Amino acid sequence: MELEELEGLEPVSPNGQYFSSDALSLSVLVVLEFEIPIDLGSQTMFLLKNVFLPISPRFSSIMVENNGKKEWKRVEVKLEDHLHIPTFPSNLSPKSYDKYIDDYLSKLSTERFPQGKPLWEVHIINYPTSNAAGNIIFKFHHALGDGYSLMGALISSLQRADDPSLPLTFPSRQRSESKRENFVTKTFSAVCNTISDFWSASLKIRKEDDLTPIKSGNDAIEFRPSTVSTMTFSLDQIKSIKNKLGMTVNDVLTGMIFFGTRLYMQEINQSSSKADCTSIMLINTRFIGDYVPIEEMMKPNSKTPWGNRFTWVHISVPKLTQLSNALDFIWNTQKIIKKKRSSLAAYFSSRLLEILDKFGSHEASSRYIHHTVKNSSMVISNVIGPVEKMSLANHPIKGLYFLMGGIPQGFQITIVSYMGMVRLAFKMETGLIDPQKFKSCMQNALEMILKDSDLMRNN
Repeated sequence: MELEELEGLEPVSPNGQYFSSDALSLSVLVVLEFEIPIDLGSQTMFLLKNVFLPISPRFSSIMVENNGKKEWKRVEVKLEDHLHIPTFPSNLSPKSYDKYIDDYLSKLSTERFPQGKPLWEVHIINYPTSNAAGNIIFKFHHALGDGYSLMGALISSLQRADDPSLPLTFPSRQRSESKRENFVTKTFSAVCNTISDFWSASLKIRKEDDLTPIKSGNDAIEFRPSTVSTMTFSLDQIKSIKNKLGMTVNDVLTGMIFFGTRLYMQEINQSSSKADCTSIMLINTRFIGDYVPIEEMMKPNSKTPWGNRFTWVHISVPKLTQLSNALDFIWNTQKIIKKKRSSLAAYFSSRLLEILDKFGSHEASSRYIHHTVKNSSMVISNVIGPVEKMSLANHPIKGLYFLMGGIPQGFQITIVSYMGMVRLAFKMETGLIDPQKFKSCMQNALEMILKDSDLMRNN
């Protein structure tokens, strides 16, 4: 049943239209891992109706199309249509349930949302895995918002486990000191980097990365089965490397991921160490500190508005043959990222999408994004989580991670911090990448970086 709308229909943002088309349908899956079995009972519907739905009008809206443009229309939500509680075989081992949940996530990530109802789902999986006594999976269509919006929405419906009356806090975003550049030098560098980056990004629509142990080149990869695996690192350990090398946490994590990926590629196929390999990194475009209350996000002129406020940059993964040790690799990665930060190529790429939309259609923009992502080798996205333990209705949350569905890419890595740890989740095309071997290479990469950074400090 449609609700009466006095203010008329609200247009779907350009990004929302790009992410919801015949060519592209993107979703975000957030997994909450609980310390105790999930026993919400009658609270489930109460929480969905009185806590979750009021967070955003998007959660009570469907997309409709008028004159080729999509708009949000408020509807009455049938909560039972959005709640799923799958049944698995009883009395299996936690490792067996690990596989069931991975397969379930793989299936969820390939399924498009049904038409005619709001674009979110909640899945309660009350079986013990290696990491948790139970799991809740929130699936959101990306048109609803980006990682910042959706994480903010979830956090607003959760509490601190130690004291619900206190707010959750988040890791410091303070950067290490960097060398100041002359204004003219900085401007000239930004112009050169923008031209170079925009040109290389434009080529990516036509030129595909080499086929390697992490890229199969298969078509319709977003509908193929995937394997999900995660690993956890100490945030203090990452910060220690950051401080020794004078860079950001994201620089260290990206360098470690690239280094571990190249180690894996070389182990599987020696010649792939020279292969062209590109990563797409998603970047938030807000001027943000911590998450703000949902009420603040929803204000018309908010500095941290709700929605899809992100863009992406292409980063060439350094080749092992160019470098002599782990720190060379990290510094080279940082150098590449620094150039990207000083470039306006991401801004011009966004404008290009708007031009395609204006003179073609949102389907044309969607196809451009699809080809660009498909032609790269990997996608990386990250969000910041709270320092303190969270809980939902007195159910302590042990861990969390997120994945992206509908990405035309066989290898994605997502990063989230929580309770002083960094959780990496890997979504890999099934049969392409060996998860255990890849995680071993990632662990080796971190150990080599730690060892070399310690040697550098002692010298």
